[in-house]
Amino acid sequence: MATRLFSRSKIPILASIVLQNLTKNPSKNFSFLAFKPKSPIVDFVAHEPILGLRQYHDGRPRGSLWRGKKLIGKEALFVILGLKRFKDDEEKLQKFIKTHVLRLLKMDIVAVLIELERQEETILAVKIFDIIRKQDWYQPDAYIYKDLIIALARTGKMNEAMQVWESMRKEDLFPDSQTYTEVIRGFLKDGSPADAMNIYEDMIKSPDPPEELPFRILLKGLLPHPLLRSKVKKDFEELFPEKHAYDPPEEIFGKL
Repeated sequence: MATRLFSRSKIPILASIVLQNLTKNPSKNFSFLAFKPKSPIVDFVAHEPILGLRQYHDGRPRGSLWRGKKLIGKEALFVILGLKRFKDDEEKLQKFIKTHVLRLLKMDIVAVLIELERQEETILAVKIFDIIRKQDWYQPDAYIYKDLIIALARTGKMNEAMQVWESMRKEDLFPDSQTYTEVIRGFLKDGSPADAMNIYEDMIKSPDPPEELPFRILLKGLLPHPLLRSKVKKDFEELFPEKHAYDPPEEIFGKL
């Protein structure tokens, strides 16, 4: 109790001492106010969180759609949500496209396309891409084709992937090694080795030299098809003589 009383009485005692010193020599005692610390004082920004606590809601949407996608504008975000909402109703979807999608700016509609591919909404992405191709500012771009074809192949929509593929070739654009790899992988996963071989033949005739990865994908996927695999292996050994093509034991798949 005595300690508590003493602590309460310290403030008036200190205050009286300070007042007495100030009245005696004010200029000397005010010198401490002009003291400048050697290290700069850190300015605290009011909107930054303190100790990990957010002081206010900044108004941005929450969730996986927005995370890492700060460049997506509000209109583009609204369009993405609307397309997903009406994707099972063609009539409402077309109406939504006419009233909202067609008025988007160039960067917004491209952002919508990229985000739909990321979310594996590939059928909607194809519709948006068809709209982009009809715009006055559109110019053939191999990278836009590449991303869409790869997204379709990875989701198993090989028919749609080949339709986009044909459109790309009509615009005198050629796939790169990654595109060939994903389409070949997609056909093998789909159980269509003949279609995979057609893409392989197209790759061999491509102006760009083939890379190693598509060959290895084929060599692995064609294990149940020794005749097709032997052709790919022969081409692989001619193009990459320093590389080794792995052959599994004969008791698994027979003699290759």
